[in-house]
Amino acid sequence: MTKIIIDSINEYFSGKKLYGDDFNEEQIFRWYKDEEEGYANLGNSDKEKYTYQYSEMNKLYGFSYISKKRHFKNAMGLGSAYGYEFLELIDRIDNLTIVEPSDQLQSEKLGEIIPNYVKPNILGNLNFSDNTFDLIICLGVLHHIPNVSFVLQELDRVLAPGGILILREPIVSMGDWRSARVGLTKNERGIPIGVFDKFVKTNNLKILSRKYCDSPIAYKTFQKLFFTKYNTRLIQLIDKIFSHLLAWNYKYHQTTIFEKLSPKSVYLVLKKPKII
Repeated sequence: MTKIIIDSINEYFSGKKLYGDDFNEEQIFRWYKDEEEGYANLGNSDKEKYTYQYSEMNKLYGFSYISKKRHFKNAMGLGSAYGYEFLELIDRIDNLTIVEPSDQLQSEKLGEIIPNYVKPNILGNLNFSDNTFDLIICLGVLHHIPNVSFVLQELDRVLAPGGILILREPIVSMGDWRSARVGLTKNERGIPIGVFDKFVKTNNLKILSRKYCDSPIAYKTFQKLFFTKYNTRLIQLIDKIFSHLLAWNYKYHQTTIFEKLSPKSVYLVLKKPKII
């Protein structure tokens, strides 16, 4: 029995399998209840004090790959909370739906749009018709979800042909999730890069951009050196350079200092093929 457990954990830590991806309904329900207010409970529920830290990252890795002339009739954010990631594009969006479990992390208005907040289905089903949205943004959310592969397929299902899907997720284990970790919710763990590569290939999605990001050298060394904030163009450009240079050193479960120098996340801008 002990050997089976060890072999199973090693399989997860190797990145060959994603922990939680094959959970049954009962396991998914327990996971959901743990994560429902997890992000809010980490100190993000006070909107007056909350500062969105990723606008410069989104501009560099995400929105720069979308035509400035592109207009979106229906946009959707998965786990977008206050929805601040949409502010850069809000004038080009007609309708915005945000699928968000927390009652604490909501905005009454974004630009001139009143977002429609919808509770997620615990099992990951998106209760929308096929091809509903021409823009979907999901940033740092999927690693809080157990059955990631299923939810990715749901995102593809509700994305309209020609639509844009923007994803950013940690691709390292984020430590040993069997024990409590400072600053992290109970169940979150990174997603091996192979899960995304398989998703893109299976659904024949066009890659507009696939960049590694979140380099510890940029965010720990250079940020302190320049006495600057995380959310600046300078730090994002430094991050882009070092993430590219050290991507070869990627390992899902990092245990040595050298391994931990590699980029921690991937940023994807994908386009669904149009129906011919």
